[in-house]
Amino acid sequence: MSRPTTLIDKVWDAHVVQHQDGADLLYVDLHLIHEATSAQAFDGLALAGRRVRRPDLTLAVEDHNVPTDSLTIGDPVASLQVRTLRRNCAEHGIRLFRHGDARQGVVHVVGPELGVVLPGTTVTCGDSHTSTHGAFGALAFGVGTSDVEHVLATQTVALRRPGTMAVEFAGLPPDDVTAKDLALALLARLGANGAHGHVLEYLGDAVRALSVEGRMTLCNMSVEAGARAGLVAPDETTLDYLRQRPESPRGAAWERAAAHWSGLRTDAGAVFDRTVRIDATSLTPHVTWGTNPGQAVGIGDRVPDPGRFTGAERAVALRALEYMALTPGTAMRDIAVDTVFIGSCTNGRLEDLRAAADVLRGRAVAPGVRMLVVPGSTQVRRAAEAEGLDEVFLAAGAQWRLSGCSMCLGMNPDRLPGTQRCASTSNRNYEGRQGNTARTHLVSPAMAAATAVTGRFASPADLD
Repeated sequence: MSRPTTLIDKVWDAHVVQHQDGADLLYVDLHLIHEATSAQAFDGLALAGRRVRRPDLTLAVEDHNVPTDSLTIGDPVASLQVRTLRRNCAEHGIRLFRHGDARQGVVHVVGPELGVVLPGTTVTCGDSHTSTHGAFGALAFGVGTSDVEHVLATQTVALRRPGTMAVEFAGLPPDDVTAKDLALALLARLGANGAHGHVLEYLGDAVRALSVEGRMTLCNMSVEAGARAGLVAPDETTLDYLRQRPESPRGAAWERAAAHWSGLRTDAGAVFDRTVRIDATSLTPHVTWGTNPGQAVGIGDRVPDPGRFTGAERAVALRALEYMALTPGTAMRDIAVDTVFIGSCTNGRLEDLRAAADVLRGRAVAPGVRMLVVPGSTQVRRAAEAEGLDEVFLAAGAQWRLSGCSMCLGMNPDRLPGTQRCASTSNRNYEGRQGNTARTHLVSPAMAAATAVTGRFASPADLD
């Protein structure tokens, strides 16, 4: 009888082509690329006189540099990156969704909505938030530029086998606690590097109750804890999502695939290298106060005293408070914001926009606050407009943008000027992430919307 095995190990073992020098060479089922990290990889390919081995398993999207207020790229470096991606895709026969295309958007939103990310597969991309695709029970890794070149040339990637970590959210959370709050609560527990070297499997009632969109949010943030990836075992919720996707298997192929996917589970008795258990019933909406995603507290809490930390953590907290211009003991609800950003591969999906619109409907953005709402894809934008969500945002005084990475990172015109403070639904709050001296606080879409109304951090319940 075979030894009980985790889902992580099952998917890993099914893709090992070769073991050498302590690393496994894994076959890659899907390679996602974009304009920001692929140019050097294609250059390396050209210098070696090699071609893309499986252009049919490679999908390119323009997202990082796309201006979301227009279809015109003014920055010369960004324009060059986009032109280079277009030339490389044309030369190698790779499918590309250019900005302006009806299927364009953030790569981690576009892939799932097409139905090209499937359970039990491996996915790579030159972007750390590739972990998003673990929501389907896939092993999805963000890789560096040299690895992007390796995958282009061989359709394989060499990785050292990670440790396995079970993260169980026990019980069902209160109604105002979202997938983003689960992620921030986990980060607050583990710290920004607390899962280093591991792949996380998310378990428990709270995870099973999430939509696939919510699971993508949760898996997206796995890398913020230092994990290589995070995944959720596929279930009926996964199958319901995939059944309607344009490029999901059809007919008999669907039946065979669905039967296989339904068996993708961690065996009873399988042992993880580490296990973390969080009582989901006791959680509240979370917000970050510092400069890494692990510096998070509940909305009812106060900016922590650095004295509660020890060693290097104390120095990190002191530096974070200095950069964020916050005083220990300040209630999070008393902190005013300049900008609210809803979007990104973490929270730019239709479910996220619905949650924000539900809060904003019949209300207005506070005077002096700028609010950007950026759909994660053109398809999300169209669907939101079909439901009238754009009208809710515009009526409240928010900006309704085209799809792209936008204010998640400072690679396009959507940036925070000076030391502005932002309530952001993105995934990183590092120094300078949204602008050279910008101050970023991570929140869920619902809390971002409530914050836009009050001008200070707030949860939707505060508006009742």
